Amino acid sequence: MDYHTKLSPRQREIARLVATGASNKEIARELTISIKTVKNTLTSVFAKSGVYSRTELAIQLVRAEYAMQEQHQALPVN
Repeated sequence: MDYHTKLSPRQREIARLVATGASNKEIARELTISIKTVKNTLTSVFAKSGVYSRTELAIQLVRAEYAMQEQHQALPVN
């Protein structure tokens, strides 16, 4: 999943917090939004990313970050 292009900035932020293990309540508190907003946003994130759980989402995000790091390391230095 290319989550940088598929997800909105808010969706990326919530997905990132999910990947850290934060609960919906913790995410809501940190972002000063309602728990219902977190749940609705996660539903959209799951649909866009084709996953069905927080664990799957976290795995995809870690893989995407790893791939980005690999690409940056492979770039020639001028």
